[in-house]
Amino acid sequence: MRVRGLASPYLAWMSIFIILPLCAVVYYAFTDSVTGEFTLRNIVSIGNYWPILIKSIWLALVSSLICLILGYPVALAIARAKQSRQRFLILLVMLPMSMSFLLRTIAWVSLLEDTGIINNILGKFGISPLPLIRNNGAVVLGMVYNYLPYMILPVYTVLSHIDPSLIEAAKDLGCNRTQVFLKVILPLSVSGIISGVSMVFVPAVSTFYISKKLGGSGTTMIGDVIESQFKTAYNPNLGAAISLVLMVMVFICIGLMERFSGSEEREALM
Repeated sequence: MRVRGLASPYLAWMSIFIILPLCAVVYYAFTDSVTGEFTLRNIVSIGNYWPILIKSIWLALVSSLICLILGYPVALAIARAKQSRQRFLILLVMLPMSMSFLLRTIAWVSLLEDTGIINNILGKFGISPLPLIRNNGAVVLGMVYNYLPYMILPVYTVLSHIDPSLIEAAKDLGCNRTQVFLKVILPLSVSGIISGVSMVFVPAVSTFYISKKLGGSGTTMIGDVIESQFKTAYNPNLGAAISLVLMVMVFICIGLMERFSGSEEREALM
């Protein structure tokens, strides 16, 4: 009874904190910025930004894949470490997150720009400045650096909870290390991979500060378009419409990945 009494205020707070802002986004997405009347013009106008949206999705997918390739071995190594060392290793992973997101991005600018540290070092060896910034590669690098911990932590959490008896049983049945990883560890860690990919992909696809600082005007992402609609174009209705479509696409992708995750885990346990 006591839990039920606490449920109502909690649900009310969650409604105010989550549902009402979403309702506001939906309202602005389907209303005219001048008259306030219902319209589909904002949704139709998104077609003008499809190339930018596709590029944003592509760069976010590339960043998520690189984070997975780099983060999974790290998460596996931490999960296999001694219990006393795991907390220290997790602390090292989370250490960059203690610094401001803006400062972490600006640090890469100071490293990669034409007059930055890397090109200054190369100049001492007679190498002319390299175009390390203002391109898609610099944007991907910035996203991988900032979002890599979001991949490592959920994968580590799942790997650390795998029943060791399943691994021992696979070894008793004659599986070598590679077979144990492919047939037991990897399938059972799919849920962590899905969570990690989601936690990297969602902020990466809508990022705007990283692309602005490391990509420049030549690398415009959909997050930059949304920001400009609110700050410079003064058309929050179109910005809300783009955000809504992006949100729906992300939810669909996450739903598909979750279904794939469930089927993979069932096959592994069978």
